[in-house]
Amino acid sequence: MASHDHETTTELRCSLTGRPLTPDEAYWAPPLITARDLITTFFKTLFTNPAALGAIFLSELPNVPYAPEARPLLARRRSIEQAKLLGLLLLIAVVVVALVFWLVR
Repeated sequence: MASHDHETTTELRCSLTGRPLTPDEAYWAPPLITARDLITTFFKTLFTNPAALGAIFLSELPNVPYAPEARPLLARRRSIEQAKLLGLLLLIAVVVVALVFWLVR
């Protein structure tokens, strides 16, 4: 079972649905990071503090609570965000390859 830090006096809420949770039913997992959040953080950090890029992207995130019934939704959302990021990276690769071929011709 994953370790988690939380205050016992704080009301737990599902990070995805907002439903109140008891500590016994909470499923703890890393937060959902959207492709947009990832790209925005990358560019903001790149232009404001490039030395912090490694620390920001390689540091472990604290676990947040989720409702047990939100697990399938969380998995689906994570898959969608991964597909968005992969699609963007493939689009960038295609553009770069097209530019190289265009410049070499």
